[in-house]
Amino acid sequence: MDLITKIREKAKGEKKWIVLPEGTEKRTLKAAEIITGEGIARIVLLGAPAAIKQAAVEAGADLSGVELVDPAASPDFPKYTETFLKMREKKGMTPDKAAETMRDPLYFGVMMVYEGRCHGMVAGAENSTGNVLRPALQIVKTKPGISSVSGAFLMISANKALGDEGVSVFADCAVNPTVTAEQMAEIAYCSAVTAREIAGIKEPKIAMLSFSTKGSASHESVDKVAAAVKIAQERYPELAIDGELQMDAAIVPSVGEFKAPGSKVAGHANVLIFPSLEAGNIAYKTAQRFGGAAAIGPVLQGMARPVNDLSRGCSVEDVVNTVAMVCCQK
Repeated sequence: MDLITKIREKAKGEKKWIVLPEGTEKRTLKAAEIITGEGIARIVLLGAPAAIKQAAVEAGADLSGVELVDPAASPDFPKYTETFLKMREKKGMTPDKAAETMRDPLYFGVMMVYEGRCHGMVAGAENSTGNVLRPALQIVKTKPGISSVSGAFLMISANKALGDEGVSVFADCAVNPTVTAEQMAEIAYCSAVTAREIAGIKEPKIAMLSFSTKGSASHESVDKVAAAVKIAQERYPELAIDGELQMDAAIVPSVGEFKAPGSKVAGHANVLIFPSLEAGNIAYKTAQRFGGAAAIGPVLQGMARPVNDLSRGCSVEDVVNTVAMVCCQK
């Protein structure tokens, strides 16, 4: 059974409610049909029901079993507006502005997640990452002890000797242009959670990557990674974390044993943490295009409750798979 099939099967057992705020977007509508039909999740689409139904006809999507909710007409609208007003009052929020904001399906959808009406939200087929993240950061915020959201990709290689039977987690590849040592340590922890919950990796082995291995080079960026390793090892002693490691030392057993003898991670890493977004984004796309690896994601990590972003170039299958992954997040 391949990883995507495993994720979908796990999602079916969770029976979670997921809100899709882009209720008239045609790929989203087709995905809602597939998700509902296969029992992957229970779906709420946001928007004016008449507009959603018309868009569904145009998309050739059957919305049987899908719940349609118009934010402004919902009986929860006053409660959500009041909650949001209290959250943002010290930031200058007014009752009128709170009501106007809550008419935005992205904000209403996140509030459904915050209030426990839905387990998670998936959006981004027609909205930018910034627009998806803004309400999530204002309402559900990050997990305790986590200062920033990060983006991980599940990388699937035909080479079973890499990662965990060919499966690895790469992060951060999607959100933070630069990270501090402390943020890098947090990303390591969040990526271990992603590895377990979504990728099915029972024993995450986390490599903190650099162009240096164990002091083979000297530079301030190497110092940052070394500091991140120390922070992560002290804060998360239950995790197998090592570094700084070059890519080959992280994933090739013979190189890892030579360059970092005695390391439990070197040569066997299945979670790779990059020192910058530039490095992470280039690495996952290089693995995808040159190495033929499949890249699934990004999975947004670090949120107190699951909210996930799509690429505006996403396919119907991307929407379905992302919903399945969100169902697996806790």
